[in-house]
Amino acid sequence: MTTGNSNLPLVWDFIDRKKDVFTELADRVWETPETCYMETLSTAAHREMLETQGFRITENVAGIPTALIGEAGEGGPVIAFLGEYDALAGLSQKAGVDHHDPMTAGANGHGCGHNLLGSASLLAATALKDWLEKTGTPGRVRYYGCPAEEGGAAKAFMVREGAFKDVDIAISWHPSNFAGVQRETSLANCRIDFVFTGRAAHASAVPELGRSALDAVELMSVGVNYMREHMPSESRIHYAVLDTGGISPNVVQAHAKVRYVVRSADLPGLFTLIERVKKVAEGAALMTETKVQSTILAGVSNLVVNTPLMDVMQDVWDSMGPPPFDAEDQAFAEKIRETLTPEDIAASWNQERLEQKDIALADFILPAHNENRQMGGSTDVGDVSWVVPTVQAYGATLAVGTQLHTWQVVAQGQSPLAHKGMVSAAKAMAATGIAAMTSDQLREAAWADLKKRRKGQDYKSPIPEGAEPPVAAMAQK
Repeated sequence: MTTGNSNLPLVWDFIDRKKDVFTELADRVWETPETCYMETLSTAAHREMLETQGFRITENVAGIPTALIGEAGEGGPVIAFLGEYDALAGLSQKAGVDHHDPMTAGANGHGCGHNLLGSASLLAATALKDWLEKTGTPGRVRYYGCPAEEGGAAKAFMVREGAFKDVDIAISWHPSNFAGVQRETSLANCRIDFVFTGRAAHASAVPELGRSALDAVELMSVGVNYMREHMPSESRIHYAVLDTGGISPNVVQAHAKVRYVVRSADLPGLFTLIERVKKVAEGAALMTETKVQSTILAGVSNLVVNTPLMDVMQDVWDSMGPPPFDAEDQAFAEKIRETLTPEDIAASWNQERLEQKDIALADFILPAHNENRQMGGSTDVGDVSWVVPTVQAYGATLAVGTQLHTWQVVAQGQSPLAHKGMVSAAKAMAATGIAAMTSDQLREAAWADLKKRRKGQDYKSPIPEGAEPPVAAMAQK
């Protein structure tokens, strides 16, 4: 299958004409880092850009105030570009500084590069829109503004509400150390709160009358730790105690709350593991004579990769080559690399199964590995990939060795090297979008590959029926 290379110079020209205003959008979002479902300023900035570029806009998608869709074109296939713009708590950092220096201690920061992610996806969508208008090609392009990827599972709620039901192909990307095609699958996961309720009592005078909810939380932790030996090796379970029941040790704690994240290689495995964790919670409640209530806050599916789309995007990247980094980019990347440990640097190469090189910026495109790999993280793009053939790019926006969710990512978020990597990712996505828009054969092959990879399983949302996006809960934090 070809990428329709004759179209590439035109769509890339559209990107080059508008890259400066979308770079400004990325920087604007970097300046106002907002977390899970609270991205009001970031959403407004993306909405303003959609309006300026002539998209038809739908807001409050799936009942989420910070989710929106921009659409352009008529008839034909529907090609979707997925954008994100949420930040992370506690990662405030000054831009362009090669040492840890928060702008505001404890404040938010774009430690996963989502300020770039949404901007590049919208730039790609805009370029495809301009190409449709220029060539008179029938088809529709959509930009999905998706909040709360970091723990909020907004796309899972959007999928459940049918926001992707008529999409033919979905395209996204993520900032990275390297440029190329993302070929890893991800872990399905679920966030569950367990609330234990016991009975308060004077811990010394009448301890026999008390029933400790905190004891139940601790016993649940012990039970889950024993369970780790008897679950699939790729599965993961993490937890955080949210409420210990008070600060007075002479009062038996009558309530306590713990949040668990359960991860598995696929949805069936996730559902099985969730039930096992719930049984451990019930056992802890039984041993302490307390009561337990569990609430699933969010859940995401494992990512389903798509070989026909990955092959086309690989062809695009190989045609383009890496971003045009210059000497100043190299110098800044070297300074960032000096803040990294040898383990950080080695991990970046090992994750892509590449032989380590002594370079600060990637000067090559990731090769087309034959095997799919499992990454340790999770993403709500996984839910989209279960219902629509989906492909993702990696964009080289970071010094090699930079680990995500760190201050070093924030420090590089407004740098020229990040901007160049962002624009290159937009070009790769736009060209892949044109290939999907103009080739019935590619779309059919992509859908056939998705059907094969699902192995007869229908999509089942990891979010329970009736559960609502936890917008109010996040607002209270």
